[in-house]
Amino acid sequence: MPTIKDVAREAGVSIATVSYVLNDKTQAISAETRARVWAAAEKIGYRANVTARSLRSSQSRLLGYAWHEIAPEQSNTVLDRFSYALARAAEAAGYYMLTFTAPEDDPIPVYEELIRTGRVDGFIVGSTVRDDPRIRFLIEQKFPFVSFGRANETWDFLWIDTDGEQGVGAAVDYLVGLGHKRIAMAAWPEASLTGSFRVAGYFAGLKRAGIDLNPAFFIRGENDEVAGHDACAAWLDLPPKERPTAVIAISDVVAIGVMYEAERRGLTVGKDLSLIGFDDAPMAAYLRPALTTLRQPIAEIGAALVTMLDEAIKGNQPPQRHVLMPPKLVLRYSCGVAPKS
Repeated sequence: MPTIKDVAREAGVSIATVSYVLNDKTQAISAETRARVWAAAEKIGYRANVTARSLRSSQSRLLGYAWHEIAPEQSNTVLDRFSYALARAAEAAGYYMLTFTAPEDDPIPVYEELIRTGRVDGFIVGSTVRDDPRIRFLIEQKFPFVSFGRANETWDFLWIDTDGEQGVGAAVDYLVGLGHKRIAMAAWPEASLTGSFRVAGYFAGLKRAGIDLNPAFFIRGENDEVAGHDACAAWLDLPPKERPTAVIAISDVVAIGVMYEAERRGLTVGKDLSLIGFDDAPMAAYLRPALTTLRQPIAEIGAALVTMLDEAIKGNQPPQRHVLMPPKLVLRYSCGVAPKS
C-alpha cells in the first residue's frame, strides 16, 4: 500500500510538504505544489488514514447532505446529478459526503444530532423552500453550511443557485425572435420557491417583448407529465386562433406531458407548437422531436458549493456569499418559427 513517502517521491517534494497538504495545514504552500501533491497521491493510489487525521484535527472530514424523498411515480434527474457532483467535488477537496434522511415536516432534530455528535464539519442544504427551517436553524447555530437555492432575502447566508429567472427570460426572448407572440407557460404551484424565479423570468420576458399576459396561457400544476398534459389540453380546447403557438414548461417532465397531448391532438411539435423545457434531463435529447431545454450547470454548482463550504469551515470569508449561475439554452428540434394564422 502506498505511503506518504511514496507520495513525496512521486511529487518531488518533502514528506513535510505532503503532510501539510494532506492535512490541510495553512503553511505557505503554493496552489501549484498542492495540486502536484494531490495529483501524485491519486496517481499512485494513496489513501490517507481519514480516521487518524480526523482525530488529530478534531474534524470529521465529512459534509452532510440530506436525501430528498421523491414520489414513486416521479424522478428527479437534477438531484441525482447534483448528488454525484457533490461527491466528486468533496473528494477532490479532501472530504467525503455523509448522506442522510430527515423528515420534511420536522428535519431539525436530525441536523441537531449530527452537529452535537460532531459527525460532520458542515452541511450542504438542497431543495430549499421559503423561510426554510433548516437554514434558519443553521444560521442560529452558527454552524458552517452552504445552500443550493435561496430561502429568505432578509437572511444572510452562503448560497449558490441557478438563475432560473434569467434562463426562462432567455427562452421567451428566443421564442419571440422566432415570431411567437402567443407564449404559454406550464408552471409549478405558487409555493415553489424555485418555480417562482422561473415564473418571474416568463413575466419579465413577455413585458420586455411588449406582450400582455393572457391569464389563460399561464397554468400551474405539479411536477409530472399529467400537469403538462392537462395544461396542453386546456390550451388546445381554445379556439384555434386563440391558442398559444409556443409553450415554456417549468421542467422537462412537464414538457413531456405537453408534447404527448399535443401529438395526441394531431399537432406536430416544432412546427405547429414550439416547446421549451427546463433541466436537460437525459431523455430530453432522445424525445421525438428532441427537446429544446435549459441546462443547469450542475457540476459547476456542486464544485463551487464545496469550495465555498470548505472556506466557511476554515473560518475564511468566501469571495462571494451569493452566486447565481445562468442555465444554458440547448437548442434542439422542438421549436420553430411561429405558424402563420
